[in-house]
Amino acid sequence: MTRAAALFLAIFTGFTGLVYQVTWQKYLATLLGSHSEATAAVLGIFLGGLSLGYSVFGTVTERLIDRAAARGKSPNLLLVYGGIEAGIGIYALAFPWLFRSALSISYMLPHGNPGIGFASDVILAALLIGPPTVLMGATIPVLTQALSRSIEDATRFHAFVYGLNTVGAFVGALAAGFYVVPLFGLDGTVVRMGVINLLAGAGYAALGLGLGNHVVEASADPEPAPDGAEISGGALYLLVALLIGFSMMTLETTLIRLAGLTFGSSQFTFSMVVAAFVLCIAIGGLSVSGLSQISKSVLVVVMWALVMVLWWLYFLLPQAPYWVFLLRSTFENTNLAFYIYHFVGFALLVAVLGIPVFLSGMTLPLLFHHLRREYGELGALAGRLYSWNTVGSLLGALIGGYALFFWFDLHHIYRFALAALIISAAITTIRVYRLRAVLAVGILPILFFLSVQPPWYRTLLSQGLFRESMMPPGAADGYQLFVDRYISPEDVKIRFHEDGPNTTVTIQEINFDNDKENSLTVRVNGKSDGNTMSDYVTMTLLGILPAIMADEHKRAFVIGWGTGMTAGTLGALDGVEEVVVAEISPAIIRSAPLFDRYNYDASRNPKIHLNQGDAYRALTRSEKKFDIIVSEPSNPWVVGVEMLYSREFLELARSRLAPGGVYAQWFHRYETDDETLDLILRTYASVFDHVSVWGAQPKDLIILGLSESGPALDFYRLLERAGKPPYKGPLASMGIDLPSKLMIRELVPFGVIHAAGLEGPLHTLYRPILADMAGKAFYRRGDAYLPFTGFGEPARIGAKNSMWKRYSDYVGGQFSDEERLAVIDAALDQMRPFAISMVARWMTESSDSPEFKIAYQNALVWLRANIEDLEDPEQTLEDLRILYEVGTLVSGENSTPDAAWRLSRAFASYYYHGAPFSEPALRSAWTHCQNQIRTEEACRSRVEIEAKNSIDLMFGGEAEFEKSVRNCMREARGGVALCQYGEQQADRLLRGDLSGLEGPVGNPRSPF
Repeated sequence: MTRAAALFLAIFTGFTGLVYQVTWQKYLATLLGSHSEATAAVLGIFLGGLSLGYSVFGTVTERLIDRAAARGKSPNLLLVYGGIEAGIGIYALAFPWLFRSALSISYMLPHGNPGIGFASDVILAALLIGPPTVLMGATIPVLTQALSRSIEDATRFHAFVYGLNTVGAFVGALAAGFYVVPLFGLDGTVVRMGVINLLAGAGYAALGLGLGNHVVEASADPEPAPDGAEISGGALYLLVALLIGFSMMTLETTLIRLAGLTFGSSQFTFSMVVAAFVLCIAIGGLSVSGLSQISKSVLVVVMWALVMVLWWLYFLLPQAPYWVFLLRSTFENTNLAFYIYHFVGFALLVAVLGIPVFLSGMTLPLLFHHLRREYGELGALAGRLYSWNTVGSLLGALIGGYALFFWFDLHHIYRFALAALIISAAITTIRVYRLRAVLAVGILPILFFLSVQPPWYRTLLSQGLFRESMMPPGAADGYQLFVDRYISPEDVKIRFHEDGPNTTVTIQEINFDNDKENSLTVRVNGKSDGNTMSDYVTMTLLGILPAIMADEHKRAFVIGWGTGMTAGTLGALDGVEEVVVAEISPAIIRSAPLFDRYNYDASRNPKIHLNQGDAYRALTRSEKKFDIIVSEPSNPWVVGVEMLYSREFLELARSRLAPGGVYAQWFHRYETDDETLDLILRTYASVFDHVSVWGAQPKDLIILGLSESGPALDFYRLLERAGKPPYKGPLASMGIDLPSKLMIRELVPFGVIHAAGLEGPLHTLYRPILADMAGKAFYRRGDAYLPFTGFGEPARIGAKNSMWKRYSDYVGGQFSDEERLAVIDAALDQMRPFAISMVARWMTESSDSPEFKIAYQNALVWLRANIEDLEDPEQTLEDLRILYEVGTLVSGENSTPDAAWRLSRAFASYYYHGAPFSEPALRSAWTHCQNQIRTEEACRSRVEIEAKNSIDLMFGGEAEFEKSVRNCMREARGGVALCQYGEQQADRLLRGDLSGLEGPVGNPRSPF
């Protein structure tokens, strides 16, 4: 019973260990950055601590046993282990305070030399997570010795400890990524795990105090070891353990990267792969405990079987994006389907990786079995074995998972891991069968044959099929047909491809048959992160807009290079003295010259300094102030990116702005949802005193933040600057050849977001909820809409501060028909529904010009193409016209309840601060609705009309007539009640409450 309880508690200690690893990595990204060096350092510290713990506590258990034996007692190892678990728990409770202290120390240390600065922070990180990871290393050696009562059952209970502890780690891997960290945040997670460790420690202590432990007794008839095997044979087995650790950690890193290209590089993908590995290792370890007899050939068979299965997978794994794409296309874009899809995806990973990882899980218990008679003490043996295996894992993380990527691609790394396994299998065979000469000769051809295997098909791997949810015709006809039909178009050429330490970067050139210039697309981990044609407006406007608004534009800081067009645009401006760019991917930096023809030769511009590194760390260590900071990272569901959207990072950026400076943030409306966009805006508004939102490409937003009132709020200064060099040329290249075309891009004026008071949590470093929200929204593939702000104080401030309205007032509302048509067409091209409102506003002027007629027809075409289930686009324009004119709602069809509801939805869907609707117009719709159906006279008139056309009423007499009148009155009362309810809803709408307004007009939030 004692051993069963101890094994049960081992599940919980494994659970907390994996959750700690995920949580600490997020903590330390703030200290070290989220680049590959930081990731490798954190993993190295974690694995190094475990390795040291295995070794130290293996020796400790041996000494405890010797001391107890000298006194003629049994060592109480369960009590000792309970103290160790309690120590981990106490440390975890103190970790949030310790981390903030280390962060403060880091900021005080000089960081003039980047290498020395990073090294000092790595030392701080080691001091932070080193002690608890060393303590975690006690699990295998201490519990193996504590629970084994004899040499004969040592293998079985060692496998139990190893397997059940790993089962807990499997649950922790899934829980950390999908639930625990998003729900509790970093501080809440680490504290809760600390409580679990304290409870587990108390449980072990209680078991130790209640029943004590047994000392392992030597077998009466020990199995003789082969001649000369006591030293050299044991060392060979430890070398095998090291090679297995190296190869499996290298494979895990490679498969995480491959899964990112298959499922998308989200935290969910990472959790699934790690959990699949850990689960299969656990099952493999536990399977050894069920073997009644273990012959010496079992380990050899397992090793070579592992080699053969992984070799076979080398040819199957590159097809994974296609098969997962087929899987994804069968699921709906719903919240429930998100979990089912990832569960099926996890099951698919287990099905594919199950056999090889299961076999790898068997190797350490089997190695322990072979070694246990060559070493006299089990705790020390387990410590040595797992220490060497963890050293191998450490080397796999640092070399196979990081260093080798500077020179080799994914398929090369996979081969290196497989080669290490082949060598370890050969060593095992030599050790067991003593076939040194045969294997020494035979192993070389195997390794040579491995080295000449065909490379993986990089075009498919970098295609980003995980972003597609609709299956094209014939996609399910087979892998090769799909590749030939959809993945190898003649007009797409790969100009650059590199699997770097943290990203897979592919540069694709698209050749057009027409006169258009070829375009380049940069794909990072399969996802497009910029195209020189379709993203030109967004990336250029990201540079020009803050430059126009900032007091000065001498110095700029740009987060992310991408195509280099934002940095290049800034670097080409007269007056700009320096543009500092922080780019995390060395592969992006190496590919930068390919884009020079599109970005003003940015890679060769002496004013532009392109630095490889994490933006958070670079900005933290910068002592300079910048007039402009532009952030254009990847989407926030991508691992490591959410930190750049956190409140702490925005506060850091604000502190680095010079007086009158502007912070510009890119965000997307595609593949996200309203809640995620609201979270971004809330967090942004919590840091910057003045916030506005502008439109770039149809579904790209530019959020501007100011820390103080300044030139950016000066409409006349903006108007003057926009018409002068050096801004006029770049603006014209985007089709912004009139001031009105720039003003119309302002979607939410300064002051509106703060006045709206968006309620909800903020995204912070210690409560990182963005990646979870954004990842789920990405799965659903929806579009986000800006929050409705056409009510109360936000509407008043919006009308006052709107650049378009101020420009309209500036010209006295006297736009030429040609300019008005040009602006409306530009807004329609940007997919801005408020362009429809501008046409309706034009209708109030009863314009009969040719330009108006063109705008009217263009509006009808846009409505038919973009608003689903819209039966009458002309009615939509009429509804919007009514919202600009109060006097038209006196009687007729415009006074029905249906019309009033329709006007309410139109008010919410098409509101524009530059041309606000009339609130009295909306209220009058509901007032006239009630007046239209309220009176008894109206009912009698209606029944008289019906009687003339109804035989039943004509011959039914006075009673039938009065019955019909009463029915009419009942309907009227119901209609009045509906109108009264609708009037209440209109009041709620004008207070900013959109509940109950969903309808055929579209999303009731402003879909800018």
